[in-house]
Amino acid sequence: MVDEHQASKIGGFPESAVTSADGVESIDATLIPGWLPPELDTTKAHTARIYEYLLGGMHYFDVDREAAETALRHVPQAREILQENRAFLNRATRFLAASGVTQFLDLGSGLPGTDNIGDVARRAHPEARIVFVDYDPMVAVHGRALVAAADPAHTAVVEADVRRPAEVLADPELRRVLDLEQPVAIVMNSLLHFIAPEEGPHGIVAEFLAAVPAGSALVVSHITDGGRPVQAEAAVRAWDQATSKMYMRDEAEIRALFAGTEIIEPGIVPRPLWRPDGELREDWEEIWGLVGVGIKR
Repeated sequence: MVDEHQASKIGGFPESAVTSADGVESIDATLIPGWLPPELDTTKAHTARIYEYLLGGMHYFDVDREAAETALRHVPQAREILQENRAFLNRATRFLAASGVTQFLDLGSGLPGTDNIGDVARRAHPEARIVFVDYDPMVAVHGRALVAAADPAHTAVVEADVRRPAEVLADPELRRVLDLEQPVAIVMNSLLHFIAPEEGPHGIVAEFLAAVPAGSALVVSHITDGGRPVQAEAAVRAWDQATSKMYMRDEAEIRALFAGTEIIEPGIVPRPLWRPDGELREDWEEIWGLVGVGIKR
């Protein structure tokens, strides 16, 4: 059962009036503050909600906060890492939109907040099309509110498992919004380090890339141990209590994810070093993880 403290953390969705075919107006229950999807497991931490807590959001439960605080004890800069991750994603989205890419497939999107890739892309291209994909029912709830505020012809939320690319790509909502015969930016932001080696992360990337034409983009951010494997392993154990375990990969493994693409400058680099907007932060070496953008040949 969700207590009042937990319930207060998931509010904030606007009530939405829905008019049925017979003209009767009703309230969409999924957008009422405090409503919970019946299939949502509130007893186990979820990566998207852990990130939400670390980024200062409101849509999380006590179990997510506890997992996040465990990670922070071992990696105190975890919040800064996630903030830099969001900043990288925004820069990459702006770069691709300015280069003419107007379709974005955000895989493992988490809870889309302010300045999600849809917001960023549409500042460069008002007609940009975005599909958010995640398997957490909470993301679907939040996504409905997002779509209600955006143009539904250009935005969709798909509840699906990215480990099954064929099912994701066949989803009618995705097909409604995205034209897979035109370039698409495939965004795997803080996603692949939650895919186990035996689940074939490189094959998953290849399957998504195979579905889109030349000129499409691959955006990846992936955690590393920052050269401190013992500390990193202790932080990773915080995810043992979550729905997704974390798997570190080295630079060679991350570079291999970009097979079939041309990696654009500055290459596979720490987040703050990827086309920074301003002065480089002095502690950039403490921002663990590598990022890159590749263009399909």
